Amino acid sequence: MSDNGDSLDSRTGLTAAQRRRRARTAVHTSWANTADRTARTAPARQAFRAKFERQVDPDGVLPDAERADRVQHAIKAYMLQLAERSIRSRRSK
Repeated sequence: MSDNGDSLDSRTGLTAAQRRRRARTAVHTSWANTADRTARTAPARQAFRAKFERQVDPDGVLPDAERADRVQHAIKAYMLQLAERSIRSRRSK
């Protein structure tokens, strides 16, 4: 990053490493103060599942049981693709 006076370092007075440490501290503090972790992550889980529901049934015409079955398969396929990418990435290092 060029130091043109508009960089984040010059605006915050913190280095990238200092910002990372502060961010990590903040996230751990936030999770430490979260009483219901499941409720906190529920919107993200719902959005994740909705993405696959739209993928397998874009018109919303499938019966609930069939849609749920297809969603499960789509999620498994996605996770397997992530695992494959992870393997390739580790091999390239």
